[in-house]
Amino acid sequence: MPNFVLCETAGRIATLTLNRPERLNAINYAMADELLACLDRLESEPDVGAVILTGAGERAFSAGGDIHEFSASVQQGVAPALRDFVRRGQSMTARLEAFSKPVIAAVNGLAYGGGCEITEAVHLAVASEAAVFAKPEIKLGMPPTFGGTQRLPRLAGRKRALELLLTGDSFSPQRALELGLVNQVVPPAELLPAARRLAERILRHSPLAVTSIINAVTRGLNMSIGEGLQMEGEQFARMVPSEDLREGLYAWIDRREAVYAGR
Repeated sequence: MPNFVLCETAGRIATLTLNRPERLNAINYAMADELLACLDRLESEPDVGAVILTGAGERAFSAGGDIHEFSASVQQGVAPALRDFVRRGQSMTARLEAFSKPVIAAVNGLAYGGGCEITEAVHLAVASEAAVFAKPEIKLGMPPTFGGTQRLPRLAGRKRALELLLTGDSFSPQRALELGLVNQVVPPAELLPAARRLAERILRHSPLAVTSIINAVTRGLNMSIGEGLQMEGEQFARMVPSEDLREGLYAWIDRREAVYAGR
């Protein structure tokens, strides 16, 4: 069986590579399932503190869902199409969004459709100057189905998101940066080093605090400000009895670098 997702760990950073370069890393059902299984495994790995997600080859991060496979599900009717394609894709992006460790997309080429939706869902993203983004689902006569109608407006604003969703036009990594879809644009040779540097800047800090911030932000986005503030308080309350908070406070008072368990 081919490995549609490659996993390599160096230091405390795991790199997951979408591995169908001959198909521009199009996301078939097996790849989506494999990615979910990798995330499940990495989340329980105490020696892994961050994940970088990229695409194999030089042409594409991911050109989106596998249209041939998806078309076969559509031909079977509404229920199979929803079950096999929509729910699988939404589960994949929701898992990335709610992952308890930071996930950084290293967008190395085309990020169309589902590839763009993965970029929207992950916590942080670095794009190569060679990257190209698009929301082309409308050209297939359909809306995005991996969360793109919901996450892109939250990132870019309603009118800017609708322009991209309704035209299907491609856009540059610089435009993606302006829209808040990525955090940084770098030369192609600097892509993975830049993603690793970003991960390492996060890994200096308490793993528990990192998870609490991800939880508060991800869950709070779908709440009112009052509910979000309550969520923020709950995340802080979980830190109060922790050794990480005590170490962080005492290190600051003692003017030394904090040392956290598992870091």
